[in-house]
Amino acid sequence: MAEAPLRLAVPKGRLQDGVLRLLADAGLELRLPPRGYRPVCSVDGFEVKLLKPQNIVEMLEVGSRDVGFAGADWVAELDADLVELLDTGLDPVRVVAAAPHTLLVDRALPTERHLVVASEYERLTRRWIAEVGIDATFVRSYGATEVFPPEDADCIVDNTATGSTLAANGLEIVAELLHSTTRLYAHPAALESPHKRARIEQLVLLVRSVLAARERVLLEVNVAAERLSEIIAVLPCMRQPTVAQLYGEDGFAVKAAVPRASLATLIPQIKARGGTDILVSDVHQIVP
Repeated sequence: MAEAPLRLAVPKGRLQDGVLRLLADAGLELRLPPRGYRPVCSVDGFEVKLLKPQNIVEMLEVGSRDVGFAGADWVAELDADLVELLDTGLDPVRVVAAAPHTLLVDRALPTERHLVVASEYERLTRRWIAEVGIDATFVRSYGATEVFPPEDADCIVDNTATGSTLAANGLEIVAELLHSTTRLYAHPAALESPHKRARIEQLVLLVRSVLAARERVLLEVNVAAERLSEIIAVLPCMRQPTVAQLYGEDGFAVKAAVPRASLATLIPQIKARGGTDILVSDVHQIVP
């Protein structure tokens, strides 16, 4: 009897491209049929479906999907009982409250009048209203929430990456409710199945290896024997660098996976310590 496939949910819309690239880099390429919602995975054992992020959270919670990528904002909004497997760091946004400049008093919402607050996030918004103690009525929006003020709402709660859309509509952020990124979640029962748990752990390993590789580069440098310890001392490698003797035994080749963000300061340090023939290469996956 064939083992059941792992039911994977992938978000459509704003989060889709980043997740598809992440999976492809992990060796799980999804072939999308025209106007279809059931991609075919290049690796056997996966049943994949494209869903809106909100629906992924709901389908994970009821157990019709085993694992899926979704924004942490919708997991919080729907108060879903899911297991977070990893944070991809993709698509970072803030869920914020914002209002027109003309409404604010000392950059804060007025407390002496009744307000109308519009949002797609009903639970998060109602909780925020209660926490700050304002007199307000909640109105649900269905996208384009920033157009509600000032005629149809006094304040909105929405997600923003840069704040530019809010600013373009004359809105100023007055509170931050939470920070969200795209994360991989699992239905708790899926982790109780030995077969599915093994497949989930393999998926997490592959995706995590890509995320780790995106933060690092492979740095190679040649150095004379008498200066080898100086080079090794400044290398921010994962464990220990790989060191091999050069042909002719007059020096060493040193290789290490170093943080990409450190290159601007690291390369001059290496050069000053006698490093030569410095080579920097991208890596696609790192498995510790």
